[in-house]
Amino acid sequence: MSPDDGGYLHLTGTVLLSPTRTVRDVYVRDGRFTFARPSGPPARVLEGWVLPGLVDAHCHVGLDGRGLVPDDVAERQALEDRDAGTLLIRDAGVVNDTRWIQQREDLPRLVRAGRHVARTRRYFRDYAVEVEPEHLAAAVAEQARRGDGWVKIVGDWIDRGLGDLAPAFPPRAIREAVDAAHAEGARVTAHCFAAETLDAMLDAGIDCIEHATGMLPRHVPRFVEQRVAIVPTLINIDTFPAIADGAAGKYPDYAAHMRTLWGGRHAMVQRAFDAGVPVFAGTDAGSVIAHGRLPDEVAALAAAGLGPVAALDAACWSARTWLGFPGIEEGAAADAVICAADPRVDVGTLAALRAVVLRGRVVDRRPRE
Repeated sequence: MSPDDGGYLHLTGTVLLSPTRTVRDVYVRDGRFTFARPSGPPARVLEGWVLPGLVDAHCHVGLDGRGLVPDDVAERQALEDRDAGTLLIRDAGVVNDTRWIQQREDLPRLVRAGRHVARTRRYFRDYAVEVEPEHLAAAVAEQARRGDGWVKIVGDWIDRGLGDLAPAFPPRAIREAVDAAHAEGARVTAHCFAAETLDAMLDAGIDCIEHATGMLPRHVPRFVEQRVAIVPTLINIDTFPAIADGAAGKYPDYAAHMRTLWGGRHAMVQRAFDAGVPVFAGTDAGSVIAHGRLPDEVAALAAAGLGPVAALDAACWSARTWLGFPGIEEGAAADAVICAADPRVDVGTLAALRAVVLRGRVVDRRPRE
């Protein structure tokens, strides 16, 4: 007997409705959670610490370090994320139309953001829609219409003339672009490494900042007041020393800047979190980071000062609420992961999940290579 032919799943042990609210049992019938036990025997019983499907808030299914990948590679990326427990992805920019992923019952849920919007020749080649400032608002509006309520601007990148990071667009263009996206009903996030980029983003009413390595103490009160979230992507920031090593000969100022940003990453995250800035987990998988590494990002956030409970929340309950998806609730779609130990105590247990349930079905996961 299986859930597909009339049975139901019984998830038992410690069911984490939130970081602090638990029940012993929840059931899955017709792809949805219920707390009322169905009649008859279950098709399967899964025991452990049960929590809602994990969220990668910065992920690129459909990209690799060279740009666009074929659909079969994108499928493999999505499966790697799913098998590691990532059941909800906020896309942070891809080249191709990935709506086909949303039609697949065996792949994670996907919130799309269209293509990156970047300054001409100021980002990875072949990744973004590249425009000059006077065309930024129109390009952002177009990508907002193509996405699922999000659009992403590349706020800064190396300026080879200056030999260092610099804002990609002037403040007025950013303000007009954010207004244009909001008029389309979309939220705006921005790739930002440097401190100088953040003031214009905050002035424009940005909704989220990716990486946020340049966040200074003076920025923090504005992030809190405006409820601007950050997605630090710490496992990506850990590539900064290698980037600096590769650039040092030609761009020594840029190399030094990247090393400084890397050195301050933990203090930045802890300062933001302690002040009340919303922090969410994102891997930046699909560029230089492999897919399926969300457990590593959660561990990095915990080590950076959030601790295990808040780091887990950044990839679970709060992240789902932020993106408009329920957790374990009566009638909600049944997406869950089952841990062997309490992840609120040891987030390392996320790296060896007992089971993954997507849309009410137990996932047949592939062995990790």
